[in-house]
Amino acid sequence: MTGWAEFVLVAVAGLIAGLVNAIAGGGSLVSFPALLAVGYPPVTANVTNAVAVLPGYVGGTVAYRNEIRSQTRGLPRLASVGALGGVAGAALLLIGPADVFDALAPCLVLASCLLLALQPRLARVVARRRTEGRDGRLVVPTQFVVGLYGGYFGAGIGIMMLAVLGLLLDRGLHQVNALKNVLSLVIGVGSTVFFAAFGPVRWDAAAIMAATSLIGGHVGVRVARRLAPGPLRVVIVVFGAVVAIALWL
Repeated sequence: MTGWAEFVLVAVAGLIAGLVNAIAGGGSLVSFPALLAVGYPPVTANVTNAVAVLPGYVGGTVAYRNEIRSQTRGLPRLASVGALGGVAGAALLLIGPADVFDALAPCLVLASCLLLALQPRLARVVARRRTEGRDGRLVVPTQFVVGLYGGYFGAGIGIMMLAVLGLLLDRGLHQVNALKNVLSLVIGVGSTVFFAAFGPVRWDAAAIMAATSLIGGHVGVRVARRLAPGPLRVVIVVFGAVVAIALWL
């Protein structure tokens, strides 16, 4: 970065991205374009963004610590699988072509929004037909796929995770939102370690965004807590549709 305008743009984008990620996910659709606007190539912007937004998940996870404590059973397994998926996705980004996954991203986000919108009805159906073992078998491989996407690009990962966890787990939306934050953090750590070792990270921009996204993540949880589950679900679905349109454009 060469001037104050770039500094302010990156700082504000990090703040908004952290706030949006804590509430619904998809904050990368703010921070990633900001890094492109500063002049970084797409891959450099992507890996820098992945490193920069990570503290926002830390802020959201800390703010949701009470909700996380109430659902620690099975969390280590989900976290380890998510981290493995994040590393695999990061490796795919740096080794393979990005065009195919970028083309699929809008469809994946829209599918997640649809699942989230239908979550109450689908959860009732799944709860009636679910057995003790079926839930674990579905959640774990799905978490790896979400982690793979998160390591590769990551925009909308929170929306995806909210939809999938809300469908497969019999928990309230705020509990699922808390679980989403901690699992997003774990996936982010996995991919960030890989990017730090092998990716073209711009550490100056990453440091600025990291600081402001940490603040945004903490504030975002406070905003989310003030919303009832119904309106929160509407906000997340609407925002997810915006994310998908932005990806197509």
